[in-house]
Amino acid sequence: MSATYSISELAKEFAITTRTIRFYEDKGLLTPMRQGQVRVYSHKDRVHLKLILRGKRLGFSLDECQELIEMYTPGTSNIKQIQALLDKIAVKRQQLNQQLKDIAALQQELDTAEQRCLDVLKSTDFSQ
Repeated sequence: MSATYSISELAKEFAITTRTIRFYEDKGLLTPMRQGQVRVYSHKDRVHLKLILRGKRLGFSLDECQELIEMYTPGTSNIKQIQALLDKIAVKRQQLNQQLKDIAALQQELDTAEQRCLDVLKSTDFSQ
């Protein structure tokens, strides 16, 4: 028989709340079996949860995570999934590079505004 996990075991293993796991379940990302009122998660659910959390750390949306997970086919080379992931990584990298440029420009504007304020204070006669 394959390994199964309770919601609390998965929450503890991945240092997340049970509410987070239920949220992913509500979104259709996890599909646990039920034994009465108890959720029973399979090895597949555990792998999906791990991939979701990794995707979130990389900045992917839940929809992007789901898209990639749904492309996975056990026992195949999954070239289509790998290429889709590479494409998403390229887009994410481009977005981050643009954000870095935007941050640098904002820092320059702040430096300029700060220097103007300092110049005004330096040239102001406070003895009056």
